[in-house]
Amino acid sequence: MNKLRRTLLQVSAIIVAAGSGNRLGGEVPKQFQLLRGKPILCHTLQVFEHCDLIENIVVVASEEWLGYVSQQMVDRFAISKIKKVVTGGKQRQDSVFAGLQALKGEAEIVAVHDGVRPFITDDKLKEVIDAALKFGAAILAVPPRDTIKIEKSGFVEKTPSRDKLWCVQTPQVFKFDLIYNAYVKAFEHGIYHTDDSALVERLGWQVKIVEGEQENIKITVPFDLKIAESILSEREE
Repeated sequence: MNKLRRTLLQVSAIIVAAGSGNRLGGEVPKQFQLLRGKPILCHTLQVFEHCDLIENIVVVASEEWLGYVSQQMVDRFAISKIKKVVTGGKQRQDSVFAGLQALKGEAEIVAVHDGVRPFITDDKLKEVIDAALKFGAAILAVPPRDTIKIEKSGFVEKTPSRDKLWCVQTPQVFKFDLIYNAYVKAFEHGIYHTDDSALVERLGWQVKIVEGEQENIKITVPFDLKIAESILSEREE
């Protein structure tokens, strides 16, 4: 990482943790379920807390969990880089935009990350930030391991080549003005995406792909917790 870039640009992170997480089961949303005695969200936040390129963190949570995030993440687990905890919206796009609005005028580069991806590594976080500094927009992604089918009316329409296919991960990192304007334009046209970079692509901007790691999973269903336990055990060894 270019040392000049580090000193000139402030990098902020938006951690999206406003979902209900119903598919994982349990009495609390998945981001607050425990993994080795700590909420999944805490594992995620600690990576950003320890990354020397991240200046501050905005956590987006549902209204009923705002106090929990402030008390548990900030006080109990000492995530000192959390500067704001803001209320999310009905859909992910609404939640990310709430985080962007909280950073308006304060950030030059912003990394948007899923609260339930606790295994992003410091190296990959820095690599995708560096790519965004150079290209304006960068995402982590991995090549698909399975053959992909395109369906139509319940039948296979075609089988695309895997050579140019990527499975997208987070964090996705952008120059702040670029992603903010992409969101404003999307809302103006009533367009919703589950992927932040798709909104930037609509502006005609090229998004740089940085190859991620298979371990950077999104914990969504109960089986993912078993994988998460395995990853933690392997890292401890």
